Amino acid sequence: MEITSKTARQWARLGPRGVYGQAILAIAPEHDDLMVMSADLASSSGLERFRTAHPEKFINAGIAEQNMVGVAAGLAKEGFNVFASSFSPFIAMRASEQIRMNLGYMELNVKAVAIGSGIGMGFLGNSHFGIEDVAVMRSIPNITVVSPADCAEVVKLVKAAANYKGPMYIRLTGSANCPIVYSDDYEFEIGKSITLNEGKDVTLIANGSMVYQSIKAAELLSEQGISASVINMHTIKPLDTEKLQYLVEQGQPIVTIEEHSKIGGLGSAVSEFLSPLGSGVKHLTIALPDAFIKTGAYDYMLKDQGLDAESISQKIKSFLFQR
Repeated sequence: MEITSKTARQWARLGPRGVYGQAILAIAPEHDDLMVMSADLASSSGLERFRTAHPEKFINAGIAEQNMVGVAAGLAKEGFNVFASSFSPFIAMRASEQIRMNLGYMELNVKAVAIGSGIGMGFLGNSHFGIEDVAVMRSIPNITVVSPADCAEVVKLVKAAANYKGPMYIRLTGSANCPIVYSDDYEFEIGKSITLNEGKDVTLIANGSMVYQSIKAAELLSEQGISASVINMHTIKPLDTEKLQYLVEQGQPIVTIEEHSKIGGLGSAVSEFLSPLGSGVKHLTIALPDAFIKTGAYDYMLKDQGLDAESISQKIKSFLFQR
């Protein structure tokens, strides 16, 4: 699947969930050991075409995420390369014990794919929001946690994950008609952040849907004479500590931006790195509050929760000039 301005626009219309299914279908010929599972969400995960093309490689586990993870672990023990998907709260929290023991403890080659993470499920409400998932998954040993910035990065990540041996939590944020971050091919590596632009006053570190919002926030700040770097920290665990060490040496204030609770996510991970250094580098976390979220359309909720570009830029400006 080649990344061009045309394919980027096509994928953006589908959104991360739809593109996940296309990416899985594209890698199937290269991976005879591939097995794909869904918790009765083939359509929601964009997997209908894969199920039709490769029925022998697809298992519908039903609305039973705990069982799905157990079966996925058994398949991995038999040598299969397993991708298992469901809505974020159901795979990250309902099945957290199974992920902890069957995947993390046993270090099995299963990719748990969370669709509709963050507040992307909109009107379905808090039962379907995944705003605590990174905190849960990051705390389990041996689990790699990755959140792609846009649909093109979903394609890159699925391909990389298929060649990665070990348990992984893939966090898909955003909705259909999602913003485009990448419209040309680029180098992607799990565990290595990507600097999207360089600035001299402040560094914005984001992942998932917040990468685009950070880019737009940096543009708004530029209009006010504030020069901001933007870094796509797609891999939350393990963090790109080499990049973080470089940022500490530069001494710029750091702002982490995420569509996740302010507790236990990217901001917490960066704070855990910064704290023992005693570097004095200022750090602000922009994230969802420790609260249940008022439901509504996705874009409305982003603005309501202060995660749109305008709100982000205002928070950063206040942070930089606070006494």
